[in-house]
Amino acid sequence: MTLRGRCLCGACGLRVEGEASAASACHCTMCRKSSGHVRASARAPEESVTIEGPVTWFAASESAERGFCPGCGASMVWRGHGEGMVSFALGCLDGDTGLRLEKHIFTADKGDDHEIADGLPQS
Repeated sequence: MTLRGRCLCGACGLRVEGEASAASACHCTMCRKSSGHVRASARAPEESVTIEGPVTWFAASESAERGFCPGCGASMVWRGHGEGMVSFALGCLDGDTGLRLEKHIFTADKGDDHEIADGLPQS
């Protein structure tokens, strides 16, 4: 499987070769602030993800960084230091992906503007 995606302005892109997994909706405070709401993403091994263009990396915490487009500000990727995996935003992918959300994470930080009612596991 090959997934491709771009930021809003098209300056940055990504390509994922092989299997992606763990599609989740993250409700943590950092994802809410960087995306404007819930951040839906999936994961793939770092060596299978190619990031194209002038992505800027932001040290979001001592253990992880977020990659975004310096032009339009689109939040595209997240990687934890030493994990060997990259999480990529489902919203930046082009076309059908075959991926489905599997779970909601960091729901204790969820905003009060919505309810989670899809029946997926929550942690």
